[in-house]
Amino acid sequence: MTTIPFAPSPTQTPPFQVTVTLDSVPYNLTAMWNFAAQRWYVSLVNASGSVAWYGALVGSPLNYDIPLAPGIFTTSTILYREDSGNFEITP
Repeated sequence: MTTIPFAPSPTQTPPFQVTVTLDSVPYNLTAMWNFAAQRWYVSLVNASGSVAWYGALVGSPLNYDIPLAPGIFTTSTILYREDSGNFEITP
């Protein structure tokens, strides 16, 4: 499992961006604050610029997994662990 701390910066545009590998393919994960919804949204974009997934950042509690991008990837999963403030990616 890969753990990535979610630490958005108010001085960067976008405020949070990292490269993650899902199903052996690199994706650019970008999180942006939506002022109207008052919550974070996440996009996963591949190297050719195609959006693989876009949706609201839903936090998983410590004892239960709520995957982001369900059904998109064959072997990999990505979730946001709200209690620790980390993205968790497997495998």
